[in-house]
Amino acid sequence: MNTKKKVALITMIGLLGVTTAASASGFFYKVSGLLRSDIKVSVNGQATSMKPVIINGQVYLPAKSEASALGYTLNYDSRHRSITINKTDVVAPVKYLRNTGVIVDVKQTADGQYRIEMLGKGDNSWAILYADKDTVIKNSAGKAISAKDLKNGLKIDVQYGPNVAMTFPVESHAAQINVGSQSLIREDVIQAVKHTADGWVVQFGEAKGGTLIPTLTVNSGKETSVLSPDGQAVKWEDVKVGNKVRVYYGPNYTDSKMPEGPLYYMVVLDNHVMDNTNVLTADAIKAYRGMAWHLVKDKSHLTTKQNEAKVELVDAQGSGVLAATDAQKKSLEALQAAGGKLVTVTYNTDQDALLGPVTLAFNFNTKEFIGYFPRR
Repeated sequence: MNTKKKVALITMIGLLGVTTAASASGFFYKVSGLLRSDIKVSVNGQATSMKPVIINGQVYLPAKSEASALGYTLNYDSRHRSITINKTDVVAPVKYLRNTGVIVDVKQTADGQYRIEMLGKGDNSWAILYADKDTVIKNSAGKAISAKDLKNGLKIDVQYGPNVAMTFPVESHAAQINVGSQSLIREDVIQAVKHTADGWVVQFGEAKGGTLIPTLTVNSGKETSVLSPDGQAVKWEDVKVGNKVRVYYGPNYTDSKMPEGPLYYMVVLDNHVMDNTNVLTADAIKAYRGMAWHLVKDKSHLTTKQNEAKVELVDAQGSGVLAATDAQKKSLEALQAAGGKLVTVTYNTDQDALLGPVTLAFNFNTKEFIGYFPRR
């Protein structure tokens, strides 16, 4: 106990009111004091409602209130005429990350957990979360539900962590899942896409004799997210007729005979951002820069901007990359055995003279994050 707290605790014991009883050699006698409501009492800079009492030039404070303000609990045992003061154990709140998105895949694992793949908003737009007996899952009415009731297309708001695996996608334990409405899902080829005053409109259907016969229209809004399968943002201007997409929408809120509804998420499945040839396209370079930037958590020492990182295609064999997890090691070994390629993304730092640059490596075939190259 530090000196300030010790003095405060010694001072405060002995007064429970303006006029009270004090003990002297086993006898009791009454003392009177002056309640000073004009004197303000603060603890560690925080104002309190306590009012001091002055008795014979000594300042006294109410014991229970003072103990609580200093992080202690006070108990008075009238039977044994004793006061005990104990330190209150303060448990630091757990800091969770939060995200909002839609479930794109959910399955039970061998150990009984549920593996939930979600696409959403924010930094970790692609995440793998694991729900177990400790995960709190509630529906929109606040009623507890089971993980086995989760399904593709459900909109969810999640809290996860505090430990997050630095992989791509990120992986973590789901602490709480708040389940929203069930969206409809359709995977199809875009037949028409146009920009209107209200947003973007996407149509699916059949083209017969040069005429589009629509079977579904979805309308974007401010909350609509257009993503690649690995959570990278896709510009509406890059969405074209003929793209194969998966949309999470609806249900139908209009009186139209043709199915129509609001679009929540659209996943562009074949936008050719990356290909399996030994050539890095401009779109591929941009995508790899985005993935790498997301994975570098401490950016305070970087001197290279996100869109200026050096992106290269190198041989996996003999590359020297350090894979962090067993899964990454197996992926790297398989890639090396097949004579495959790695994509490296390099950032210069203000520590290059001492440590060298920061370089990340990705599996060119799968876009999986493999690990970092050692710095000097």
